[in-house]
Amino acid sequence: MRIDIPEGANKVIEGLEAAGYEAYIVGGCVRDSILGREPGDWDITTSARPEQVKEIFRRTVDTGIEHGTVTVMMGKEGYEVTTYRIDGEYSDHRRPDQVEFTASLEEDLKRRDFTINAMAYSHSKGIIDMFGGVQDLNDKVIRAVGVARDRFDEDALRILRAIRFAGQLGFDIERDTRKAMIIQAQYLKDISAERIRVELTKLLVSDHPDKLLEAYVTGITAYILPEFDKMMEQPQNNQYHRYNVGVHSIEAVKNIRADVTMRWAALLHDIGKPSTHTVDENGTDHFYDHQIAGVPLAEAVLRRLKFDNNTIKDVCKLVRWHDFGMGCVPKKNTIRKLLGEVGKDFFPYIIEIKKADMAAQSDYKLEERQSQLAELEKKYEEIVADADCVRIKDLKVNGGDLIKLGIKPGPQMGEILQKLLDMVIEDPEKNDREYLIEQVKMM
Repeated sequence: MRIDIPEGANKVIEGLEAAGYEAYIVGGCVRDSILGREPGDWDITTSARPEQVKEIFRRTVDTGIEHGTVTVMMGKEGYEVTTYRIDGEYSDHRRPDQVEFTASLEEDLKRRDFTINAMAYSHSKGIIDMFGGVQDLNDKVIRAVGVARDRFDEDALRILRAIRFAGQLGFDIERDTRKAMIIQAQYLKDISAERIRVELTKLLVSDHPDKLLEAYVTGITAYILPEFDKMMEQPQNNQYHRYNVGVHSIEAVKNIRADVTMRWAALLHDIGKPSTHTVDENGTDHFYDHQIAGVPLAEAVLRRLKFDNNTIKDVCKLVRWHDFGMGCVPKKNTIRKLLGEVGKDFFPYIIEIKKADMAAQSDYKLEERQSQLAELEKKYEEIVADADCVRIKDLKVNGGDLIKLGIKPGPQMGEILQKLLDMVIEDPEKNDREYLIEQVKMM
């Protein structure tokens, strides 16, 4: 098999080979090329030491020279070139205590995480596959290189990466690898929140986010997302549901587009249900105000995982309002009030998560609920088309107009503008400058 390497990367390899060194593309780019996927990065491994790489190429950047990595610039593109290495002990289950350079490609490849990521390639040598990576790609299997427990001892994040790759590729995890994951899941507590967030997010936006259930079964979520365990343990014994809270949430994730905010919101939208669970005299489960209780819980998860403030704010808004309009379609004035709070442009995301939520429920009165949601969406579209006022800034009068009427800036002005807004939300026709000024005079 011949892999189509970018011209810049191939020039780097040819330059190293011409100087008498070995050089290959390595890891994920080889895997993705064999699978017919577009590689995101083209990493290069070589027998040359970092200082030798720097001597060969005119433009280089020391991006991780202590670990053997130099970035070689080819035009505007940079390619990471890393010297073959042997990692020392991993006392913290995160990073090697020391790194030793080697001239052996095999030594370099056998320290990598999974067989499908431990292949190298160059045009001159073809595919170098010492651990059965091609066969595992054909068999759709995630298998650790060598002894799985050793690989996970080196970097516990690999336990979660196995789940993530299974989600991205639709693969299964090999038996011995899975056993080691179960035994060593506890070491994930040593991994930084940022690294956990990256892997979880890649899993959630993958084609198979339901692989998160594998993380639950193997005990991984107990250390990285214990809230999900509670969701998995919470049944929903009522007519509107066919899954427990955790599985229902995963089904909602599967039914929403692969966007970071939307998929995290779908995962966490019912996080408040375990803490609000009640059972009536008929044995039916209820979760009153779970959408309100879920907001601080969702925020706590996202802050623990070091998400940015905008993502936290948007996910929490979706958690808060995902049940808006359930039971009966709200009147337009109620919808306008919500639009004033969340923004006209944000409301379609609420519709989106409601659709995903509904797709993960039972068929009980499904057509009726879908009809209600369609009516809610129609009313929203009419409000937007009519440019109805939903915020103080949309009023046909402003603070300057009130000052001319003798009202000083301060709390009183804010109260008057809010009263005008309440009036206009009830009846958009009243958003008329002369009418509003007369109302202020009367106040």
